[in-house]
Amino acid sequence: MTSIAVIVGSIREGSFNRALGEVAAASLEAQGASVTRVDLAAFDLPLYSAAREANDFPSDALKLKALFTAQDGLLFVSPEYNGSLTPLLKNAIDWASRPTGDESMVALTAYRGKVAAIMSASISPFGGLRGLMHLRQILSTIQMLVIPEQVLVPNAHAAFAEDGSLKEALPASLVEMTAGRLIAVAKALSA
Repeated sequence: MTSIAVIVGSIREGSFNRALGEVAAASLEAQGASVTRVDLAAFDLPLYSAAREANDFPSDALKLKALFTAQDGLLFVSPEYNGSLTPLLKNAIDWASRPTGDESMVALTAYRGKVAAIMSASISPFGGLRGLMHLRQILSTIQMLVIPEQVLVPNAHAAFAEDGSLKEALPASLVEMTAGRLIAVAKALSA
């Protein structure tokens, strides 16, 4: 079974991106994937620094890296902060990218050769597009294959029904399509 982690770059109560992450996780599961929901609030990740890495690599960073490494694919859902991704998500990506043990500086074991998908929900009419452009660039830099499909949910404050589903058919169908492509590419890469 294909394993996919859903990582949401927001820990805010009532986060639209957490709601979108849950819609995506449910779609992945409905299409046969084994899903791990990653709550970044559960990881004690100090702001990345080379000194901290050299002297006291955080145990939670090792746990997060191991979790990412064990997956066939990663789905990132992030709000847009000032035209980019959240510092919370960037910091988590950075810690999991660092070499551990006898790995080389460019091992990137949590990411290299894996597939990623990206999504965003925003109260703006652009749905977090600028933030996803930065996220796509970062993930490509750490050697992930980021599928071309992506999900943008504009006007997120009005996009979700009481039960957490998306009200509009278009974004809901894009979530399904993106989840399906993520699974298909993850299967092909792990074959």
